[in-house]
Amino acid sequence: MHAPELLHYYPKFHSMDSYMIRLSSPFTYNHKCYLFANQKLSRHFTSFNFRLQSRKNSTSDAKEFDESAFEAERLRLDAKARESMAQISKTMTETTAEAEADPKAWKWVIRKRIWDLMEAQNIAQNPRPVHHRIPNFVGASSAAKKLSELEAFVMANCVKVNPDSPQKQVRFLTLSDGKKLLTPQPRLRTGFFSILESSMLTPSTINEACTSVGVAKYGRPIGLDEKIKVDVIVIGSVAVDPTTGARLGKGEGFAELEYGLLQYMGAIDDSTLVVTSVHDCQIVDDIPVEKLLVHDVPVDIICTPTQVIFTNRTIPKPQGIYWDKLSPEKLGQIRILRELKSRIEQETGQKLPCGPSEKLPPNAQRRRRRS
Repeated sequence: MHAPELLHYYPKFHSMDSYMIRLSSPFTYNHKCYLFANQKLSRHFTSFNFRLQSRKNSTSDAKEFDESAFEAERLRLDAKARESMAQISKTMTETTAEAEADPKAWKWVIRKRIWDLMEAQNIAQNPRPVHHRIPNFVGASSAAKKLSELEAFVMANCVKVNPDSPQKQVRFLTLSDGKKLLTPQPRLRTGFFSILESSMLTPSTINEACTSVGVAKYGRPIGLDEKIKVDVIVIGSVAVDPTTGARLGKGEGFAELEYGLLQYMGAIDDSTLVVTSVHDCQIVDDIPVEKLLVHDVPVDIICTPTQVIFTNRTIPKPQGIYWDKLSPEKLGQIRILRELKSRIEQETGQKLPCGPSEKLPPNAQRRRRRS
């Protein structure tokens, strides 16, 4: 699992309008493909047309949107994903041979400890049980309020927030404050990111827009070519270490993929603050930094119901999508990743590497769509 990085695709640099590819192991490649200058796509859409279209969609599409079918399918797929993750967790925490062979096994031990604690002390909030989720918790709204008082949040124009339950109030405060909300569909299964703005909503729909159904119903989907700057990233966590900024999610890796995709788009860079909201019991001191993987996303600020912690982050942030870590199963699950891979291969004339095959939470069981 700690194989050397074969090929890494960098996002756009702010200092020049270019794409770069770094190769850190032998690979046949054409020097002309090393630097691609002035490769910005010249697709110009007028904001006027976008606003007209989004306002049409927020009314006509909302009427046509089948909420019950969407929610039923979401819950079905989530249940399958949790069932699969539960099996992986059991294997990693109860089978010595598997645990010793997998460099990520230690993460499941910490996750299980936190999930068990939250349930045992009734800190957990619905949806329950919180196992194999970004856990909702008592005081999530208080943590969100502290987050909304951060100077970085107050000054932000666009905030990317994960779609999980404990961050629902963060999404609400983002929209209520007149900011752009960028949020992904759960597990990137139905597309990519969607943008919501208070101007697209009414007082009666803003709360609904903070849910997964509401994002699908009212949001404006964007593509890889969207020109957008994200000022703050809010990310869900299972456990975080304030001394290093180390973070553990629920184990599916979608936060890391979303981070890498935003880097590719030029929407974020290393200076973009990453903030998480958690319960105080989710703060730990035993995440071994030396065992973290290159794509793990650390956090800069932790907000709990009782405190705000500025971490002493020592961990470098990921630098895009690590294709040599991405399994063919996960690539097959997520259309936007296949599109990006195809685009990079066409632009560079080089075949991107692929990670080892593995059994994953069954997002792949979703309805097949044409890629």
